[in-house]
Amino acid sequence: MSSLHQPPDRSGARSLDPHLSRYAARAEGMTASEVRALFAVASRPEVVSLAGGMPNLAALPLDSLSQQMASIVAEEGMTALQYGSAHGVPQLREQICEVMALEGVHGHPDDLVVTVGSQMALDLVTRIFCDPGDVVLAEGPSYVGALGTFASYQADVRHVAMDEQGLVPAALEEAIAAVRAAGKRVKFLYTIPNFQNPAGVTLAVPRRAEILDICLRHDVLVIEDNPYGLLGFDGQIYPALRSMDRDNVIYLGSFSKTFASGLRVGWALAPHAVREKLVLAAESAALCPPTLNQLVVSRYLATHDWKGQIKSFQTMYRERRDALLAGLEQHMPPGCTWTRPDGGFFVWLTVPEGVDTKAMQPRAVTARVAYVPGTGFYADGFGSRQMRLSFCYPPPERITEGVRRLASVLAEELELLRTFGPTARRAMSGAQAPSPDTA
Repeated sequence: MSSLHQPPDRSGARSLDPHLSRYAARAEGMTASEVRALFAVASRPEVVSLAGGMPNLAALPLDSLSQQMASIVAEEGMTALQYGSAHGVPQLREQICEVMALEGVHGHPDDLVVTVGSQMALDLVTRIFCDPGDVVLAEGPSYVGALGTFASYQADVRHVAMDEQGLVPAALEEAIAAVRAAGKRVKFLYTIPNFQNPAGVTLAVPRRAEILDICLRHDVLVIEDNPYGLLGFDGQIYPALRSMDRDNVIYLGSFSKTFASGLRVGWALAPHAVREKLVLAAESAALCPPTLNQLVVSRYLATHDWKGQIKSFQTMYRERRDALLAGLEQHMPPGCTWTRPDGGFFVWLTVPEGVDTKAMQPRAVTARVAYVPGTGFYADGFGSRQMRLSFCYPPPERITEGVRRLASVLAEELELLRTFGPTARRAMSGAQAPSPDTA
């Protein structure tokens, strides 16, 4: 059947996709994220990208790493290039336990599952716990990759409010009560307690015990996603939630932010019974994580000053954070507010009433600056006045220029709002506004 003669889809409309009627219902929740849609345009050299959260690898000892990788293939090639265990390389699991110990987590290597990045770990956890329609609680805003995973398994995401001290305990109690009043059960709470993506805020230490107590009392599992925990700018390392409750917290970690994202090595530390389910799910998804990549990470941890390397990253990202905050102070028009992260990669910017950051995005791209609109970090369409700004990748001078360009676009937007009002401004959008792929 040619593409010109497609059968109607479920709504009766005709589609250019000849397989549309064959997809499982869960595929309807699989849509491109705001970050993915931006990737092509944000990677153009003339565009200052404050969008993607790509780590800056310039500080890595690449010459030494290349020699180590060649040595691994030469000395351990028969193992490195072969299938492995879905559980992960034993030596690496032991080393990961040493890394987690910095945050007070004392796990056993047998309860740890190595995954293809922590994104895979989150997918496996969602797969083994969530049926269609199950409720997942997540911070509002929340990590876009997590929201995509929850949507793909048809989970019902309910957001819980945050403030400058992170997740609000009273809001968590209210969210759980509202779900129960509707006759449903919360399967788990998903949280990024340290330097949260996208808001950049950190869960206050006194609140951590309170959050855990609420979840324990209401029989709610906690999924702690902690890719940024070692990237605090003042050297402070916060206690992981898992360090305070080893029975009701599944801890997700990653080397993507503290070593090399391209190796895609992450992990999940779970209670023993859950760990077995994760191994089985990992086998069905990928058979095993790449052995070569695991051995590269293991060799790096064994032979390099990885703690010193993390300090180098802290210094580099702090300099970039400072450049972004200084640029915002200097250039942003009145009525804007933003978070002040003490670690991680991101600042969360709120613009004046009436501005829609998603509608404004094409005009920002035309001005050669990219950001991620806030709506991508909510499952309920909220966030139209917010945007995520990433400071991890561009050098400080480019960050300053990017903020200047962004502020200019926002000033023009506000002037149009004052002149024509929000209704007229929306009418001027749409077909006249270039898309990120065509600007």
